[in-house]
Amino acid sequence: MSEIEGVLVGDKIQLKRSDEAKRPLVQRLNRIEGQVRGLRGMIEEDRYCLDEIQQISALTSALREVAVMIIGEHVTAGVRVASEPGADREAALADMVRVLRVGMQYKE
Repeated sequence: MSEIEGVLVGDKIQLKRSDEAKRPLVQRLNRIEGQVRGLRGMIEEDRYCLDEIQQISALTSALREVAVMIIGEHVTAGVRVASEPGADREAALADMVRVLRVGMQYKE
């Protein structure tokens, strides 16, 4: 199995990640979890509001980066799925667009 494979299930591309492919996402999420604990500590200690807001901004950026990674995996797998002989290309493309819209915060 390649690191990330996609399978069209109904009208959705389901990703199947290898343990190696999951590792960078899990590592980032672990760092984010630590940042959240740090923010909680800052609030409990009544730290300066600007420090708390800067931590929130860093968390938001970190979460967006995880989203970009996931979107990249989804689109890469989706292109492979759409390229397979006999694939439902329209369903695969529609799913990729749906994921991109949500990732870009556009609503249909």
